[in-house]
Amino acid sequence: MPPAAAPAPADQPRTFDDERTLLVKVFGKDRPGITTGLFATLADFGVEVIDLEQLVTRGRITLCALVTPPPGGSPEAEGALRVTVHRWAEEQRLQAEIISGIGDNAPRREGRSHVTVLGHPLTAAAVSALAARITEMGGNIDRIFRLAKYPVVAVELAVSGVATEELRPALVAEAAAQHVDLAVVQAGLHRRANRLVVMDVDSTLIQDEVIELFAGHAGCEDKVAEITSAAMRGELDFAESLRARVALLAGLDASVTEKVRAQVRFTPGARTLIRTLQRLGYQVAIVSGGFTQVTDHLVEQLGLDFAAANTLEVVDGKFTGRVTGEIVDRAGKARWLRRFAEQARVPLEQTVAIGDGANDLDMLNAAGMGVAFNAKPVVREAADTAVNVPFLDTVLYLLGITREEVEAADAVAD
Repeated sequence: MPPAAAPAPADQPRTFDDERTLLVKVFGKDRPGITTGLFATLADFGVEVIDLEQLVTRGRITLCALVTPPPGGSPEAEGALRVTVHRWAEEQRLQAEIISGIGDNAPRREGRSHVTVLGHPLTAAAVSALAARITEMGGNIDRIFRLAKYPVVAVELAVSGVATEELRPALVAEAAAQHVDLAVVQAGLHRRANRLVVMDVDSTLIQDEVIELFAGHAGCEDKVAEITSAAMRGELDFAESLRARVALLAGLDASVTEKVRAQVRFTPGARTLIRTLQRLGYQVAIVSGGFTQVTDHLVEQLGLDFAAANTLEVVDGKFTGRVTGEIVDRAGKARWLRRFAEQARVPLEQTVAIGDGANDLDMLNAAGMGVAFNAKPVVREAADTAVNVPFLDTVLYLLGITREEVEAADAVAD
């Protein structure tokens, strides 16, 4: 048996690439004190800890420690360590395994990505298909952990060995075939950097189409809804359809705005999403093809950083059937995204855009991450990331934020 390597000089980082190491693994029913007990046992032999990982699934613990052999490299000392660890494990009604080898973990390969998978439900067939596609492309799954168990099951895979730009389209296609949602982002420090999140309003932040709420008070809801649907499917130019719908509101008393504001229903998870983003220091904006008469109220309610929308013209207390100022259409939404990013001093690649309609496409494509939320087919097909469950806060999982972290932050605030 080769002797243990001499310690590295104090001014040099120590590596264990060519040294003998021991992988100590214990598993069984979890309870308090297992980690303490194992490392107290190992401490008696003077070993150094190189790596460790612990996982608890349905009350069963798997605890792994990569350590150096006892100092001096004595076979007797290593044998005593093995006997002592196994004896301790038996006393704790655990199973133990000790594997000798050389070196530390191999470094992760280039081409590193975070792959987030959302399932409602998440089936074994979907996981198998996605894992197979990663393998086929020459990638490796280095780690998997769960982000959330409700309202959807969300897991994150750390993948290496294949470029993010190559991995994303292949996995997006596979996810669609398996009926799960998926996001692929490049690993790196930028994931923890300051971000700007810009979202559409109608049918995204809120469940309603604001123009239809106004139309309900004007008695032309069905006609407006028909035009809205065609525009969201990309069958009509948005600016043209906006003017056609707004014209139907001519003569409506502007005081109805208060009633419309009271009718607005937030999408499930919307408040949680915004509250959590703000706690993280993210800046949040809305950009809407709807109207400032409603979005200004949303900004005040939610404490948003930026907003842009169309404005219904009012003369003598009544809507004229026209809008004033720059129209926020498909191209306009992308322009406002860039303006907000510049004002927030956030690089465009650090922006996240969320939307559901065809008029959101330019914005989704311009952002660093574009999320199609319960979107029309034309949008889902064009977006890199799609969420098809009715919970807006699931977007947090795409950013690597866990449900436990969200709940812990809420508990502290309460």
